[in-house]
Amino acid sequence: MNFNYPNGKRYIPKTSVPGVKAKKLSNPSFSNRGMTLEEDLNETNEYYRERKIAVIHKKPTPVQIVQVDYPKRSAAVIKEAYFKQASTTDYNGVYKGKYIDFEAKETANVTSFPLKNFHQHQIDHMQEVVSQGGICFVILRFSKQEQVYFLQAKHLLSFWERMKNGGRKSITKEEIEQVAVLIPLGFRPRIDYIKIIDTVFHL
Repeated sequence: MNFNYPNGKRYIPKTSVPGVKAKKLSNPSFSNRGMTLEEDLNETNEYYRERKIAVIHKKPTPVQIVQVDYPKRSAAVIKEAYFKQASTTDYNGVYKGKYIDFEAKETANVTSFPLKNFHQHQIDHMQEVVSQGGICFVILRFSKQEQVYFLQAKHLLSFWERMKNGGRKSITKEEIEQVAVLIPLGFRPRIDYIKIIDTVFHL
């Protein structure tokens, strides 16, 4: 099935990273428990909800179905669909009475994180959340190194502004290491970003 953005551009799912092959989970462990960032975060959020720590959900994206095939009377196969509107960020919810809003991105690059992974409407949304006092951040994953970082939105907005003013079109790994927090990977939860929120935002 093909998904397309409102402008007609083909949608490529985040669950696949160019040049990175998914691992088979024959014997799950601390090092290979998750195959994708999205799956790891969904599992982490489920862990938080089960233990009444936080309520964080992946935002649903409205789609418009434009082509459906009926190979059988009892079955319908969606062949083509379009996103009705541009998405903002991936996840939102509440933790300790605070509004939580964040985006999750991953890259196969090892020395920098390309800013082209973000879109202007996402940046605008994060700016609005920050201005309202919400807790907003980005979880960045370097797939080849299996490293996950917690980057506050205010830092991403600064790097974005630098690019808009003619600066580099990526965030170097060194810059990320300076302003972001490395999230140790665990078993359950896999990506414990709540601990980072407690430390960074003093909750």
